[in-house]
Amino acid sequence: MRYPYGKSILITGASSGIGEAAAQIFAADGWVVFAASRSGACSAAGAISLVMDVTDEESVARAVAYIKENGAALPRVVLHCAGYGIAGAAEDTPDADARAQFEVNYFGTLRVNRHILPLFREEGGGLAIMMSSVAGRLPLPYQSHYSASKYAIDSYTESLRMEGRQFGIRAALVEPGDTATGFTKARKMATPHGSPYRKNCESAVARMAHDEEHGASPLLPAKACLRLATMSNPPVRVTVGLPYKAVLLLRRLLPARLCEAIMGKLYG
Repeated sequence: MRYPYGKSILITGASSGIGEAAAQIFAADGWVVFAASRSGACSAAGAISLVMDVTDEESVARAVAYIKENGAALPRVVLHCAGYGIAGAAEDTPDADARAQFEVNYFGTLRVNRHILPLFREEGGGLAIMMSSVAGRLPLPYQSHYSASKYAIDSYTESLRMEGRQFGIRAALVEPGDTATGFTKARKMATPHGSPYRKNCESAVARMAHDEEHGASPLLPAKACLRLATMSNPPVRVTVGLPYKAVLLLRRLLPARLCEAIMGKLYG
């Protein structure tokens, strides 16, 4: 197996879910794994745990400074797994909750990259992997702000690919569908009492939670990330799971109104 970026990686959100699974997968493959999270906890054997809050500029700067001072091999791969979801009607969701969603899922990614991409340039290149979602291309009702944060990451990544190529910097998206992680229980609800959307919202989110809890193992997107880390010219995006590849293909082929009607029927 080739390792065009070496075998050292920084993973955010590494204390649970896909980030934790990725730390385990990369560590088992012999990588130096810097496992970052707010708690600094990670179950991956041999991983170097770091305290990092992606919403805090000083926290990110301290963690990257530690890596530079103490890392035997500077990471030339960064995997962005820090994130969470909010659910609620678009009309009901307070501005503060919507901003908090973007602060982690979108601006947190930008914040870490501003510190890590200069290291990539100094080392002659690197790879940034963004953990997106099928919802980034197929938005879900009652998760408008989560879906929007993933749409934003998609656009950002495509721009970064073009800008970074001159420096040997690559970027790619991984798009999981329903995955069995702690994401489901950690989802924040924005459903005020008396809202005309409340009943439908709770029903839709319950359906989503069921699908997630019975979804794929987080090891699947983690393995997709490991495969990307062996590619000198990775694709723009990797969708995880044949059912979701089929869904997104239909999204491209079917009229937008029909896709909207299907999603509304499932979750509306």
